[in-house]
Amino acid sequence: MRGLSAIIICSALLSFTAVFGQKQLKGKVKDISGKGISSVNVTLKDTEGNIVSFNRSDSKGDFSISLKNENVINYNLEASSIGYKKTAVKIDDVNKSYDLVLQNGEINLETVTVKNRPKLTSNGDTLNYRPSDFADKQDRSIGDVLKKMPGIEVAEDGKVSYNGKAISNLYVDGDNLLDDKYNIGTKSIPQGAVDKVQVIQNDQPIKMMRKNNTSDDVALNLVLKDEAKLKVMGDATVGAGTPNRFDENLTAMLFNKKLKFINNIKGNNIGIDPGIDLTSHNFSDYLKRLDNDKPSGLLSTGAAGVPSLPQSRYLFNKAGLINLNNLYKFNDDLQLRANLYYLYDERTQQYNKFSKTYLPTETVKYTEIQSNAVNPQKLRAQFNLNGNADKYYLNNNFVLDYVPFKTNSGIVINSIPAYQILKQETLDVSNEFSYRKKLKSDDVLNFYSYLNRTTQPESLNITPGLNADILNNGQAYAGLNQYTKLPTSYTNNYISYALFSNKFMQTYRVGFNVQSQNLNAELYKIQNNHTIELVSQNAVNDLDWLKTKFYTEGSYDFTGDKLKVNLSLPLSYNLINYEDRGNNLDKSLVRFFVNPSMNLKYQTSPENYVSANYSFKNDLGGIDDVYKGTVLRNYRSLFANDAPISESKIHSIGAGFNFRKAMQMLFINVNAGYSDAELNTISSYTLTNNIQQRVVLPLSNHVKSLSLTANASKYLFNFRSTVNAGVSFAQSDYQQLQNNDLLPINTQTITYKAGIDAKLTSFINWSYNATYSITNNKTQTENAIKTNFQQLRQQSALSFTTVKNVYVNLSAEHLFTHQSTQPNLNYLFADANVKYKIVKLKTDLEFGITNLANIKTFDAIYLSANSLTTGTYYIPGRVAMLRARFNF
Repeated sequence: MRGLSAIIICSALLSFTAVFGQKQLKGKVKDISGKGISSVNVTLKDTEGNIVSFNRSDSKGDFSISLKNENVINYNLEASSIGYKKTAVKIDDVNKSYDLVLQNGEINLETVTVKNRPKLTSNGDTLNYRPSDFADKQDRSIGDVLKKMPGIEVAEDGKVSYNGKAISNLYVDGDNLLDDKYNIGTKSIPQGAVDKVQVIQNDQPIKMMRKNNTSDDVALNLVLKDEAKLKVMGDATVGAGTPNRFDENLTAMLFNKKLKFINNIKGNNIGIDPGIDLTSHNFSDYLKRLDNDKPSGLLSTGAAGVPSLPQSRYLFNKAGLINLNNLYKFNDDLQLRANLYYLYDERTQQYNKFSKTYLPTETVKYTEIQSNAVNPQKLRAQFNLNGNADKYYLNNNFVLDYVPFKTNSGIVINSIPAYQILKQETLDVSNEFSYRKKLKSDDVLNFYSYLNRTTQPESLNITPGLNADILNNGQAYAGLNQYTKLPTSYTNNYISYALFSNKFMQTYRVGFNVQSQNLNAELYKIQNNHTIELVSQNAVNDLDWLKTKFYTEGSYDFTGDKLKVNLSLPLSYNLINYEDRGNNLDKSLVRFFVNPSMNLKYQTSPENYVSANYSFKNDLGGIDDVYKGTVLRNYRSLFANDAPISESKIHSIGAGFNFRKAMQMLFINVNAGYSDAELNTISSYTLTNNIQQRVVLPLSNHVKSLSLTANASKYLFNFRSTVNAGVSFAQSDYQQLQNNDLLPINTQTITYKAGIDAKLTSFINWSYNATYSITNNKTQTENAIKTNFQQLRQQSALSFTTVKNVYVNLSAEHLFTHQSTQPNLNYLFADANVKYKIVKLKTDLEFGITNLANIKTFDAIYLSANSLTTGTYYIPGRVAMLRARFNF
């Protein structure tokens, strides 16, 4: 008993010491006569406007605010009270006393009816949502709530957009913890831990550039509640089901000022791909900026792709993922981030398909059955050092990727059986360095360097040998082996200088990049007596490729109160040399390019703007366009080239209108775009019922594309519902060369979508989404070939509370497909889920059944230009799962 008393006394003394040991920021609130004012709200806000601490003045007007640390220089101390005008002062010394003088202000009070209705607040370029206004008791993660917020859209792959524009970053309390792979954040961070979801328009993460901000990016920032920053939180899930199913998950999170992390380990075989957490949603934009074009993989098994269903309905998998994301802040300006993950997966896929390609004089068709066992793996180690201060910016990003991939595939093509083994092994190491320095003149100097080394050996083995008439003089043989290697070294380096003058910014850049590659490829045939020999001397590549680019660029920005304009004038000198002595290839190319672009944004009102853009781009192809030796890309595709390097000249123009009334929660966006690409080469395909052969030939042609989109989102206060609607139109005109027929093709797709997420009562929620798309393809020839495809997809969910802490979810998905030459396809999937919350134990018990109708096959129709493919996929049937989730 004495020991217990001692522990209590010690704990009390420690608590007393901690409280009274904190630094106190002191001052007094006065009126203009110098008299102290009582009960005034005094708040301390950081440089981003977030409340750090607060208190009220006492009867004499004195106040004191406790500080967790003394790093509050340049923070604002703000005082406000009814009947007075708000005032604020900037903190420059934590040891001095601050006097806040309030002036009398008029009070105009309107009649207010309190309905506890959701509201948004706006502060400059930042829009603040309160998650608690949109969440219900069944929402677990912040991602569940984002889907309900008007103006915000979450795609099936987790990609988040605001009013039609994809977000560039998801910050957690202002920090970029997840580096564009933010799915794990939206899935794991509890919605109850988030105080505000901030939409930051014109997001500029580099501090020194915020004064002259020319950014047009949109980002989300999750502002966490104070209590969510005090301890490690997370959840653990254990699940088992039938037939032979498991689902396990462990997540731990911490979000304090010095250390932030989201660490997760998970595994399942219920069709949920853990690899979706590794999706980099802006990866294509990143690759364009790097300017390092290289084929991602030359070989494949020629699989038919995946059905038009949510992945969890068709995927047979057994997968595990370790995903570690840790960020440590040395101080407010310097941080180190480590993102590490390893994914292991085993997948199976079975399907059969029938394909037709319509040509003016014939129809090429084939049938296929394929059974695939796929083993993808991904390993990444990424380390980022970031210094972000008012006078300098330092960013160094080191990445190592190792991606082994193996597929075993049993196939039957036109009743001929065969077996494939595909092995791919990519090792990619890169380092990206950027340093900016603000000079005394406020001009900014920037050094940038990117280094990359990639190796990607591949092999494809096929047994027995196929297409003997083409590959073995008509004689039966045992098999084929295709080997390729494509090691690539690349560097990009530049120096830039930015000058500022009032609302104008000029940036001048000069640099160079070098890409060195060697394509080594051989195609061997295995005879029945086990001898191995080249298919022919034309099936070998030993191609050396060197691409050098020297460039300079002038970029001019004007940022006014309403008008923002960017004009870019890049000039480049491009030199390419490539040589393959075995194929009598030794060529070079020199080009000088001017690729101007212009972007304009005009603020028609504080919340609305119109935008316009134009660009002209000259582009050159890569090593994949010039190798002459034949490569067996998959079991039915032989590719080669007989043309110079592909060159394109692309004119692009676009315009948009973004409209919002944030306080009424109405968001509308309309965008249009048109591009005309002139090409100097075309792919010529020779098609038979068994194989396709492609040769790239020199032939001038155009690809013209038109797109129109319009979307709207609105919160209906009286019905406590978020509704959305949209329409999109896309059209392409291009030429296709097949069996010596040059086919001008026109493709049109129009898509309509609508949805609602409603709170019917305090204990019933309902959602509904529908998408209807129409695709038309036709060849603009005398004997025109036309194909038409229509598809309607509907999804609905009903969730309600039956008795205390018992929640029921019912959901259904309907898919209807119509194609004039095929029978209509109708599918209805239904799921049910019951959850019981044990509040005292912080545990949820959950029982669910997916695919109640036990559908085990799914028929699909696909259109592509003048081709029609119908296929049948085998999918998981009914699955029942029992889970226990413990929250801590």
